[in-house]
Amino acid sequence: MQVDVVVKPLRTIALAMLLAAALPAAAQPAAASTATAAQVAASADLAPTVAPDPQLEADVQELSHKLRCLVCQNQSIAESNAPLAVDLRDQVREQLSSGRSKDDVVEYLVARYGDFVLYEPPVKGVTLLLWGGPALLLFGSAGWLVLRLRRRSSELAATAGLSATERTRARELLAGRAQPSSESPESRS
Repeated sequence: MQVDVVVKPLRTIALAMLLAAALPAAAQPAAASTATAAQVAASADLAPTVAPDPQLEADVQELSHKLRCLVCQNQSIAESNAPLAVDLRDQVREQLSSGRSKDDVVEYLVARYGDFVLYEPPVKGVTLLLWGGPALLLFGSAGWLVLRLRRRSSELAATAGLSATERTRARELLAGRAQPSSESPESRS
């Protein structure tokens, strides 16, 4: 009885709080809920636009998608909101606005952070295993599988055939003419 006295008011308060939270969102006009392009980019986990020049911002976005965030796992600096990614985007924007080309900016970042900063590292001696490793692994395992299957089929062919005396003995046993021997096939080998 006393539990109902405490629980019913708590339910009423919780219901009132839920309704109060839902009403302001429903009461907003549709025009106020439309998002600007910057809000859409931010909500899509992309870097917000900062530069007033649309061409500069397009170049920054293009480079941001080609550069890897150094602290995030498999995200570009355009997708990451980590402080280092924000700093790298600002650095790219600053260098492009100062007149450097996209290649110059990429070379600067590679010199500073190494090839890891690129999503597509160049093919050189150090990255050769990175580029050829998957193919090497695929062809190596396919070759091993072919060799193993050939060896297994030759092993089965060698053990599957019966000798002439074993065939004769099997025919006699099937015809019921011979008595089965007490010696097992394992002991004959």
